[in-house]
Amino acid sequence: MTQILQKHSSACPSIAICKEAGAQSITQHLRKSVFSNCTINERFHAIFIDRNRNFIDEVTFYSENISKISLRMRDLFARALSVGSGAIIISHNHPSGDCRPSVKDIQATARICAIAGALDIELVDHLIFTSSSLYSMRARGDL
Repeated sequence: MTQILQKHSSACPSIAICKEAGAQSITQHLRKSVFSNCTINERFHAIFIDRNRNFIDEVTFYSENISKISLRMRDLFARALSVGSGAIIISHNHPSGDCRPSVKDIQATARICAIAGALDIELVDHLIFTSSSLYSMRARGDL
Protein backbone atom coordinates (compact mmCIF):
# COMPACT_ATOMS: atom_id res chain seq x y z
CA MET A 1 0.00 0.00 0.00
CA THR A 2 1.32 3.45 -0.90
CA GLN A 3 1.55 5.89 1.96
CA ILE A 4 0.98 9.54 1.13
CA LEU A 5 2.36 12.52 3.02
CA GLN A 6 -0.21 15.26 2.47
CA LYS A 7 -0.42 18.86 3.50
CA HIS A 8 -2.97 19.62 6.21
CA SER A 9 -2.30 23.33 6.67
CA SER A 10 -3.18 25.90 4.02
CA ALA A 11 -0.38 28.17 5.25
CA CYS A 12 2.36 25.77 4.13
CA PRO A 13 3.59 24.95 0.64
CA SER A 14 1.89 21.99 -0.97
CA ILE A 15 3.51 18.64 -0.32
CA ALA A 16 2.13 15.37 -1.64
CA ILE A 17 4.60 12.55 -1.28
CA CYS A 18 4.07 8.86 -1.94
CA LYS A 19 6.43 6.17 -0.74
CA GLU A 20 7.74 5.25 -4.23
CA ALA A 21 8.20 8.75 -5.70
CA GLY A 22 8.26 10.60 -2.42
CA ALA A 23 11.97 10.66 -1.72
CA GLN A 24 12.65 12.85 -4.73
CA SER A 25 9.70 15.16 -3.99
CA ILE A 26 10.56 15.63 -0.33
CA THR A 27 14.24 16.22 -1.05
CA GLN A 28 13.40 18.83 -3.70
CA HIS A 29 11.10 20.61 -1.24
CA LEU A 30 13.68 20.49 1.56
CA ARG A 31 16.50 21.67 -0.71
CA LYS A 32 14.39 24.70 -1.66
CA SER A 33 13.56 25.31 2.01
CA VAL A 34 17.13 25.30 3.27
CA PHE A 35 18.49 27.32 0.34
CA SER A 36 15.57 29.73 -0.10
CA ASN A 37 16.89 33.28 -0.45
CA CYS A 38 20.14 32.29 1.18
CA THR A 39 23.15 30.37 -0.02
CA ILE A 40 25.81 31.50 2.47
CA ASN A 41 24.15 30.91 5.87
CA GLU A 42 23.17 27.58 7.32
CA ARG A 43 19.45 26.95 7.71
CA PHE A 44 17.68 24.15 9.55
CA HIS A 45 14.26 22.94 8.42
CA ALA A 46 11.87 20.54 10.13
CA ILE A 47 8.78 18.85 8.71
CA PHE A 48 6.27 17.56 11.25
CA ILE A 49 4.15 14.57 10.27
CA ASP A 50 1.71 12.30 12.05
CA ARG A 51 2.12 8.56 12.56
CA ASN A 52 0.32 7.87 9.27
CA ARG A 53 2.85 10.08 7.43
CA ASN A 54 0.40 12.92 6.88
CA PHE A 55 1.92 16.39 6.73
CA ILE A 56 1.08 18.59 9.72
CA ASP A 57 3.44 21.57 9.70
CA GLU A 58 6.96 22.74 8.92
CA VAL A 59 9.34 25.39 10.17
CA THR A 60 12.70 26.85 9.16
CA PHE A 61 15.22 27.94 11.74
CA TYR A 62 17.63 30.57 10.43
CA SER A 63 21.20 31.24 11.40
CA GLU A 64 22.75 34.63 11.93
CA ASN A 65 26.11 32.88 11.74
CA ILE A 66 27.39 31.91 8.32
CA SER A 67 28.91 28.58 9.33
CA LYS A 68 26.71 27.10 12.05
CA ILE A 69 23.21 26.92 13.44
CA SER A 70 22.51 27.32 17.12
CA LEU A 71 19.35 25.23 17.39
CA ARG A 72 17.60 25.01 20.71
CA MET A 73 16.08 21.59 21.17
CA ARG A 74 13.34 23.20 23.24
CA ASP A 75 12.15 25.18 20.19
CA LEU A 76 12.15 22.17 17.89
CA PHE A 77 10.29 19.86 20.28
CA ALA A 78 7.92 22.53 21.57
CA ARG A 79 6.75 22.94 17.98
CA ALA A 80 6.54 19.17 17.43
CA LEU A 81 4.44 18.71 20.57
CA SER A 82 2.24 21.74 19.92
CA VAL A 83 1.20 20.41 16.50
CA GLY A 84 0.80 16.81 17.69
CA SER A 85 3.62 15.44 15.57
CA GLY A 86 4.33 11.71 15.70
CA ALA A 87 7.42 11.97 13.50
CA ILE A 88 9.80 14.58 12.12
CA ILE A 89 12.13 14.92 9.16
CA ILE A 90 14.92 17.41 9.70
CA SER A 91 17.37 18.93 7.26
CA HIS A 92 19.99 21.61 6.98
CA ASN A 93 22.36 22.96 4.38
CA HIS A 94 26.13 23.10 4.22
CA PRO A 95 27.02 26.22 2.23
CA SER A 96 30.64 24.99 2.21
CA GLY A 97 29.73 22.47 -0.50
CA ASP A 98 30.72 19.40 1.58
CA CYS A 99 27.60 17.42 2.47
CA ARG A 100 29.34 15.08 4.91
CA PRO A 101 28.15 15.60 8.49
CA SER A 102 30.50 17.21 10.95
CA VAL A 103 31.15 15.67 14.36
CA LYS A 104 28.75 18.28 15.78
CA ASP A 105 26.10 17.31 13.20
CA ILE A 106 26.34 13.66 14.26
CA GLN A 107 26.26 14.55 17.97
CA ALA A 108 23.27 16.88 17.53
CA THR A 109 21.41 14.24 15.51
CA ALA A 110 22.02 11.64 18.23
CA ARG A 111 20.71 14.10 20.81
CA ILE A 112 17.64 14.93 18.71
CA CYS A 113 16.99 11.21 18.20
CA ALA A 114 17.24 10.52 21.95
CA ILE A 115 14.93 13.38 22.88
CA ALA A 116 12.47 12.43 20.13
CA GLY A 117 12.44 8.83 21.36
CA ALA A 118 11.78 9.94 24.92
CA LEU A 119 8.82 11.98 23.64
CA ASP A 120 7.53 9.09 21.49
CA ILE A 121 8.33 10.98 18.27
CA GLU A 122 10.11 9.19 15.42
CA LEU A 123 13.06 10.91 13.78
CA VAL A 124 12.54 9.74 10.20
CA ASP A 125 15.76 11.22 8.79
CA HIS A 126 18.25 14.06 8.99
CA LEU A 127 19.24 15.27 5.54
CA ILE A 128 22.21 17.51 4.77
CA PHE A 129 22.16 19.44 1.51
CA THR A 130 24.70 21.25 -0.57
CA SER A 131 23.80 22.96 -3.82
CA SER A 132 24.63 19.73 -5.70
CA SER A 133 24.53 16.83 -3.24
CA LEU A 134 22.61 15.20 -0.41
CA TYR A 135 23.61 13.18 2.65
CA SER A 136 20.96 11.06 4.41
CA MET A 137 21.89 10.12 7.94
CA ARG A 138 19.31 7.32 7.87
CA ALA A 139 20.66 5.83 4.63
CA ARG A 140 24.27 6.13 5.81
CA GLY A 141 23.55 4.41 9.15
CA ASP A 142 24.09 7.49 11.31
CA LEU A 143 20.60 7.16 12.84
